[in-house]
Amino acid sequence: MSAPICSGESAPLDTNRLALVIGNSTYPDADSPLPQMTRDAEGLTNALRKDGFLVDALDNATRLDMTCAIDHLRASVHLNSIVLVYFGGYGVQSDGQNYLIPVDAKIWSEEDVRRQGVSIDRLLSQLETSGARVRLVVIEASRRNPYERRFRTYSHGLAPIQTGENALILSSAAPGQVVEDPDELHSQLMTALLTQMDSSKAIEEVFNNTRNAVMAATQGQQIPAVSSTLTESVNLWPARSDAPVFSVRSAASGRHE
Repeated sequence: MSAPICSGESAPLDTNRLALVIGNSTYPDADSPLPQMTRDAEGLTNALRKDGFLVDALDNATRLDMTCAIDHLRASVHLNSIVLVYFGGYGVQSDGQNYLIPVDAKIWSEEDVRRQGVSIDRLLSQLETSGARVRLVVIEASRRNPYERRFRTYSHGLAPIQTGENALILSSAAPGQVVEDPDELHSQLMTALLTQMDSSKAIEEVFNNTRNAVMAATQGQQIPAVSSTLTESVNLWPARSDAPVFSVRSAASGRHE
């Protein structure tokens, strides 16, 4: 059973600012686990909670866990909502579309990817039609396809992610590129992102500075992609207070505290 992944202090919770954070590390059907992803999700959840976001956080989520969490997020959105979605884990592209892979997926073909994965493009479209004012997405899924030996053809990394109006997307690598995970507590992307979030800058500056920091730290070996259609400046980091923090749901434990 997984423990709640929030601790420390937080700002007052703001129902205008919603987040869904998913970190998938344990993939029984893939070649290797991704231990950094649940730690990255934990770090981001703590940071968002500290600054007043209402966060639904899942680790090692099944497809049902993911689709239910997305439905819950959509139901919570209103016209003034700023929504942030994070996914860390395996992602696979098929026919120019990107799919987030749940931990219970059993992938033997591209058809399995489309049937068992969760479409990034569909998720963004759902958030747009739900009426969210601003949509922010962080994707750590630009990895070598763990199922490539089972496919007749395959593509590395992710395809370009399409953005609607007033959206901002940060991906761990450019389209078609893959990231090698370092043997450290957090990924290069999350290490840089958490550092930049502490600077209380507008979110577009946070994402751009994160990209630049990762490029510098890896000497250009990893270049995150930032795609923006924002029509306004969005600052997500209000003054902090001593309000208590609340724990969040773990997919493994199946509880909401």
